[in-house]
Amino acid sequence: MSSTSQNSGMLSRDQLLHLFNRFSFLTSQPDVKKRIADAVEDKQEAVAVTTAIQEEIFSEMGIDPRFGIACLGKVNMVYENDQDLMLRFYKFVAKEEVACEEAELGPDEFAERIHAQHKLQEQQLEMLKHMRKFHLDDQSVILEKLRQQMEKANFESEPSILSSEQIQEIVRRRVSPLFMPR
Repeated sequence: MSSTSQNSGMLSRDQLLHLFNRFSFLTSQPDVKKRIADAVEDKQEAVAVTTAIQEEIFSEMGIDPRFGIACLGKVNMVYENDQDLMLRFYKFVAKEEVACEEAELGPDEFAERIHAQHKLQEQQLEMLKHMRKFHLDDQSVILEKLRQQMEKANFESEPSILSSEQIQEIVRRRVSPLFMPR
């Protein structure tokens, strides 16, 4: 390694953005996806490969790889007030998680997982659209019921949906808490 590599201070915003963009590009390439998948097949951790990719990018940028990786652990503190950078940082972290998950699951199971996530998000969106038809107090009660349901299920994905019938029932019970037959 050359002695001109950056190894002190903190990475600049531009350096971080370059890393995030380059990593996103590389991890979307078939040969890099194969590299990560091959490592998993060889019983290596997928995250070890994604970290190595990040180190390679830092080297390309003239940054000591160990220093660059250490700086990633400080992004939250140093740039906490830069909302745009923090959003891009979390997308970068999510991109790494997705790259690892894709390698660990394989293409078919990963595609199924992505499809299931999209379907769940569509159902959640429909539930939220339906909820918006109700008064704010009712929405609060519905969300509290949803939170309780998710907590009971240890925050698994399926309980994060209430059907329109369940929502109607929650609102009906709230409006008439005691059913008194005559």
